[in-house]
Amino acid sequence: MTSKKVLFISQAIEPFVPETPMSKLGRIIPHSIQEMGNEIRTFQPKWGNVNERRNQLHEVIRLSGLNVIINNTDHSLLIKVASVQSTHVQVYFIDNEDFFNKRLAESDAKNKEYGDNYERSIFYTRSVIETIKKQRWYPDVIHCQGWISGTAPFFIRAAYQDEMPFTNTKVVYSLHGTKLKKPLPENYKDCLAFRNITPESIEQYGMPLKSFTDYAKFSLSFCDGIIQAQKGASPELVAFAKEKGIPTLPYEATDNPGQRYADFYESLFEQ
Repeated sequence: MTSKKVLFISQAIEPFVPETPMSKLGRIIPHSIQEMGNEIRTFQPKWGNVNERRNQLHEVIRLSGLNVIINNTDHSLLIKVASVQSTHVQVYFIDNEDFFNKRLAESDAKNKEYGDNYERSIFYTRSVIETIKKQRWYPDVIHCQGWISGTAPFFIRAAYQDEMPFTNTKVVYSLHGTKLKKPLPENYKDCLAFRNITPESIEQYGMPLKSFTDYAKFSLSFCDGIIQAQKGASPELVAFAKEKGIPTLPYEATDNPGQRYADFYESLFEQ
């Protein structure tokens, strides 16, 4: 792959959260892509189980302080940073008292799913995009991982499509199979409203937005490529991507699929 800037909008990165197939890839892939000579930026929510002291997180004051407005409500953005030990990979953490502080990923410690997960995704993805804009760092590839990154493809294509740095950006989404059980809130389209996006303009896409599957398909429809990151992950969504003609990288058992991912990124620029 020719040298590129790659942005990872991740849900889970080991060792900051417990090891799972998703968090393991969240660590391996950015490191592998960086080792190939590419420039990367990596983001993850500052979930409540991220130990700030042990992982030596510290606030990036120059990037913090932005207010993200969702459905007429202001949510303040706090950004922290840490490094993955034994690598040169820096991870930026998106934090907010309402959405992430002292809270886990999709469910609490009693396995009760949070009712505002879809709004959390909106806050997270918009915060990441605004942060890299503030850094004046524009990626060639945006790689999304997990449900929390699900609104990123839509915002890149619908709200930032006229900004030159994003014109040729390729958006890739990794499928891991995690599903949210709760339906989308009735005011979800109001929550998505931003810049030129209105609840009415979302209707033009002609897709229902009621269930998690609707949410996932809506997201994938704005992607340039799909990666099946785990064996058997999301067959319905893989079928949807193929039906829409979205290039798909099938799962292949390997300890480090970094080269396959890099080759896949490169192929998207040849379409």
